[in-house]
Amino acid sequence: MYPTVAEALALPVVRRGGPAVVAGAAGLGRRVRWVHAAEVADIADLLRGGELVLTTGIALPEDAEGLAGYVADLASVGAAGLVVELVRRWRDDVPGALVAAAERHGLPLVTLSRETRFVSVTEAVVALIVDAQLAELRAAEQVHEAFTALTVAGAEPAEVLREVARTSGLPVVLETLGHDVLAYDAAGQDPSALLADWAERSRAVAPAERTSYHEGSGWLVTVVGARGADWGRLVLVTPEAPPHRHVVVAERAASALAVHRLVARDRESLERQTHRTLLTQLLGQPPHDLPTRAAALGVPLERRQLVGVAIRPGTATPPAQALATQEALRDLAEATALAARRATVPALVGVVDDTSVRALLSLPPQAGLDGVLRRLAREVHRTAAATQHARPVVVAVGTTVSVVADVRRSLGEAAHVAGAALRSPGGRLYHRLDDVRLRGLLHLLREDERVRAFADRELGPLLARDDHQGSRLVELLRCFCEQGGNKSAAAAAAHLSRTAYYQQLNRIEQVLGVSLEDPESVLSLHVALLVQEMGERDPQLPRPPASAG
Repeated sequence: MYPTVAEALALPVVRRGGPAVVAGAAGLGRRVRWVHAAEVADIADLLRGGELVLTTGIALPEDAEGLAGYVADLASVGAAGLVVELVRRWRDDVPGALVAAAERHGLPLVTLSRETRFVSVTEAVVALIVDAQLAELRAAEQVHEAFTALTVAGAEPAEVLREVARTSGLPVVLETLGHDVLAYDAAGQDPSALLADWAERSRAVAPAERTSYHEGSGWLVTVVGARGADWGRLVLVTPEAPPHRHVVVAERAASALAVHRLVARDRESLERQTHRTLLTQLLGQPPHDLPTRAAALGVPLERRQLVGVAIRPGTATPPAQALATQEALRDLAEATALAARRATVPALVGVVDDTSVRALLSLPPQAGLDGVLRRLAREVHRTAAATQHARPVVVAVGTTVSVVADVRRSLGEAAHVAGAALRSPGGRLYHRLDDVRLRGLLHLLREDERVRAFADRELGPLLARDDHQGSRLVELLRCFCEQGGNKSAAAAAAHLSRTAYYQQLNRIEQVLGVSLEDPESVLSLHVALLVQEMGERDPQLPRPPASAG
């Protein structure tokens, strides 16, 4: 908020004195906090730093050593500059010792060739300082109004950072306390350069105060959090010490982010939102800077083994209720992210649809994939058990790929396998495509209307009979197929006596007009039942027209 020495010298009252910079020109950008006129040699003890000292030189030392000491004292207390009027003590120029000392200490030394009223200079510079302070206060008020409006509107972090970049003109990064980048706005600069080696650079910056400027890195850092629960840092990248309004911007933005997190604490965490955004982009058309953003989150995507994973809540609920709620999926996503951290596996984890949690694992080329997957799956099952009310989960894995363009295929395969594995025999830590066999094939084809039409043709009369009469013939047929045609085992699974169950099988044969002794008929009905199951779990799938009869 203070003018520079150069700006003070440009004032008309100073220009009329014929100013000339004779030493320390590199320091003309120093800020002038005040103006002090003094005719004593030991003035340094009366200064606090940032003063532009005005003197006629009449009380300055005669000898070169004394003049050098006078300049050294001014520099040591942080004086902004020294202005000497060449009228009373020196006529044409100041002594060489004074010039040499000022140049050595980088202290701007200015001479005035004409008599100048120092009081007029003081008034003009102070007026400049006051105007700058008023402008700074007005800017701070505008910042408060802008970020208050964002807070009230419940603005997302990306909107808050966009306003920070717009207001300050500086790149801004929001990171976790573990130095992973959650969001950023490069303010028109190159994102790759901004985020390169971010975690390493960030760990080297440890400000002692809640908001402070780290000169070595050129970072203005403020802690983000509320109610004693700090969770991140906001970084404005500025090569020069920031003005007060930039500090206000950083602190008001941090407050807006903290409030957003408090309001949204029952929804996805900010980290999950960030991961979900990247996963959604990987499933679509990944932007060119996506690998950079992922690497800044601690999940490098280049020269790595990339593995898509899908995690779904198991079948503890009836199939009609198997579609997981968003709340349950968010809990499962947090549990999966925690499991990945415990297993030391870099991963993007988020909820991208209504059925499952998706994760993309990033492993070094030399990592043993099976060992990593076993370790991760154990942690997922153990961690999810504490948040899913002991409900089992299904972990499915896609093909390992090595380039970002193939990640979509791996994530898609994992989702297909997870859906197909829901009713597969338990006991597996995780499933692959070759583990789900026929169910996996049918899951891949589940959206094909011809497959759904086939299932309706096979089971239509039985479904209509159950609807009209409240019977459970479809359920009893499922028991028969799942027990491999063993009628005694199927009767036990259906909780019926063998006599009663055999009667129901006869009724099924009559309704469908098929023989359950015919292996091909049983196979056809079993396939139809598997397709019908998938439709119950995914009710958003389109259904073909109902079969006649």
